[in-house]
Amino acid sequence: MTNTLMEDLKWRGLLYQQTDEEGLTELLGKEKTSLYCGVDPTADSMHIGHIVPLLTLRRFQMHGHRPILLVGGATGTIGDPSGRSEERQLQTMEQVDRNVAGIKKQLEQIFDFQAENGAQMVNNNDWIGSLTLIDFLRDYGKLIGVNYMLAKDNVASRLEDGISFTEFSYMLIQGADFNHLYDNYGCRVQIGGSDQWGNITTGLEVIRKTHEEETKAFGITIPLVTKADGTKFGKSAGGAVWLDAEKTSPYEFYQFWINTADADVVKYLKIFTFLTREEIEALEVSVQEEPHLRKAPKTRAEDMTRRIHGQEALDQAIRISKALFSGELKALSVDEMREAFSDVPSVEMPKEDKNIVDFIVEAKISSSKRQGREDVSNGAISFNGERITDTHYVVGATDRLEDEFAIVRRGRKNYTMVKFN
Repeated sequence: MTNTLMEDLKWRGLLYQQTDEEGLTELLGKEKTSLYCGVDPTADSMHIGHIVPLLTLRRFQMHGHRPILLVGGATGTIGDPSGRSEERQLQTMEQVDRNVAGIKKQLEQIFDFQAENGAQMVNNNDWIGSLTLIDFLRDYGKLIGVNYMLAKDNVASRLEDGISFTEFSYMLIQGADFNHLYDNYGCRVQIGGSDQWGNITTGLEVIRKTHEEETKAFGITIPLVTKADGTKFGKSAGGAVWLDAEKTSPYEFYQFWINTADADVVKYLKIFTFLTREEIEALEVSVQEEPHLRKAPKTRAEDMTRRIHGQEALDQAIRISKALFSGELKALSVDEMREAFSDVPSVEMPKEDKNIVDFIVEAKISSSKRQGREDVSNGAISFNGERITDTHYVVGATDRLEDEFAIVRRGRKNYTMVKFN
């Protein structure tokens, strides 16, 4: 079963580096073990760029191993230099605590906490926060040489532009984390993104130097996920795609997945979904032979939205998508309207009754009164899904949803959110 897991990870392209492939395969073949992945609470939500190592860890749980989820309440106040060209803005402990609470909720969506091998969530501030500076320097500072640390890519890449001692010490703190989990939770494996290789190997070095017996700990890194054009995965036109529904709505989340390039669809099915190899290969055939049906991107979008936001949010996202495609906005609730059109052009208008032609001209929906009259007469103007063809129609309170906004459509696809003040 475990060998099947490792073979599956290779097929999915989820193995980049391993510290001891043969030893790890042997360990996983003999016993169920604990593995961990860390997330630093630098924001109150993770985005989709964070979740590949976590989804990989979830695959281990599905094969009987126990995931340990380390939320870095301590390291989050320091800042990981990996992948950065400048110092991170330090956060207060209060902000870090708020971020930890937000991330915990999202981890509970991904992992099973109730199973026999239920996930365990830990916060490294529980053991790092109580260390005095002298204790830290004596217990860990003596273990790792400066030359060793300078040679690590995440530090070496920062030397020219400068790196503070604060961020320089990050890998040693993470090494102390792995050592603590090894001793107290029986954790034998750390999983991280490819930028975490230096931190992971430092943790293994700390474990080796603090134990007299032969230690059996291992590290795995996951490749950086890129798009077909070589650019980094995880951004939409509006910025990061967050797991928090307040930052990226379930509808926007669904749309991100359904609209990613066809060239990436099979690759992302392997990385982000838990579909079997046979199911993914069948969808790959569909991409080649019946691309117009869009089975693969729909499956991927549904799987990810359900996993992160739940079935109800997925149903709503599909309902909004169908309504927008058909133009039948009347099928949507006011909240769904607000969510669906949060990123369309918007204008502000006063709360006063106004002739429809004057209204759409002042809102710059039509370019002139003559054009406005033509648009209305030709049936090109709709308010909240209701087509209006009478040029004498007066836009009033009944057209304002919750007395706040209206969705005006001109033609088939040109939407404007009118906000009333």
